[in-house]
Amino acid sequence: MPGRPEKLPDSLGARVRTNQGLEIPWVGLGVFQSPPGAPTRGAVACALETGYRLIDTAALYGNEEDVGVALRASPVPRDEVVVTTKLWHSEHGFEPAQAAARKSLERLGLDRIDLYLIHWPQAKSPEDRLGSWRALEKLQREGVCRSIGVSNYTVRHLEELRTASGVVPAVNQVEFHPFVYDPALLRYCDEHGIRLEAWSPLTRGRQFDHPELRAVAAEVRRSPAQALIRWGLQHGVIELPKSVHEDRIRENARVFDFSLSAGQMGRLDRLANGTRVGWDPREIP
Repeated sequence: MPGRPEKLPDSLGARVRTNQGLEIPWVGLGVFQSPPGAPTRGAVACALETGYRLIDTAALYGNEEDVGVALRASPVPRDEVVVTTKLWHSEHGFEPAQAAARKSLERLGLDRIDLYLIHWPQAKSPEDRLGSWRALEKLQREGVCRSIGVSNYTVRHLEELRTASGVVPAVNQVEFHPFVYDPALLRYCDEHGIRLEAWSPLTRGRQFDHPELRAVAAEVRRSPAQALIRWGLQHGVIELPKSVHEDRIRENARVFDFSLSAGQMGRLDRLANGTRVGWDPREIP
C-alpha cells in the first residue's frame, strides 16, 4: 500500500520528521473558511488545549492574525507548535513572494513561520512559479521560515521543481481522501522524500452519508470523520481536518486507539472517483 508508514502514529503528540528536519504532528487543525475573530481564535484555543500542535492557515484565509493571537494567549510553549501558512498565487515571483511571507509573519505576530508553502502552482508563467520557490529558499536561509514546501502540486509540477532546484519540498499539501485517492502522487512523494498532507480530508462533510464509508465507520464503531482521518494516517498522510466546533475538534483527535483492517482500507480505496471539493490542480499549466 503506497505511503503506509512503518510505524503508525499512536497519539496526537506523535510526529514525523521531514527531509528538512522539521518534525510535524500527524494531525493538525486546518482553519480554511474559519471566520476571522472569535471563531478562529476559539477553534485554535480548543485545539491546543486538546493536544493539537499543528495549525494550518494561509494568507487567503484572512485569519492569520487570529491564529497568532490564540497562540500567544495559550499556555502551550511556542516551540511545541508547528504553524503553517501559504503564499497566494497573486503574489508569485521572487520579490513578491518574499514580501508576502513577511506580511504573513507580521500578521501572525510570531518569531518565524515554521512551514511556508506555495499555496497553488497557478502563476503567470513557470518562471514566476520557480521564482517563488527561489524566494522561499532565500526566506529559509534567512530564518523567516524554518521549512518550506508546496501545496496542490501534481507530479508534473513537482518534476518541474525537481529539475530546477536542489531543495526538495518538505511537504506537498493536497486534497486527499478516499474519493480523491491518488496512489501515483503518494508514491512519487514517498520516492522523493516529500511528506503528503491532506487538506479537506473530511470531504467537508459531503460524503459522510456514503453507504460504504458509513459501513466501515460502523464496523469500527467510529464516526465517518474518524474513519476518514484514520484512512489517511494509515496511508502515511498528515491529516488537517477543519472545524470550529469544539466537540468535533476533540472527536477528530480520537483516531489513535483503533485501526482499519487491510480489507476496510481497500474498500475505502476503491471509492476513488475524482469527486473533489476544491479546484483540480491538473488543470493548471
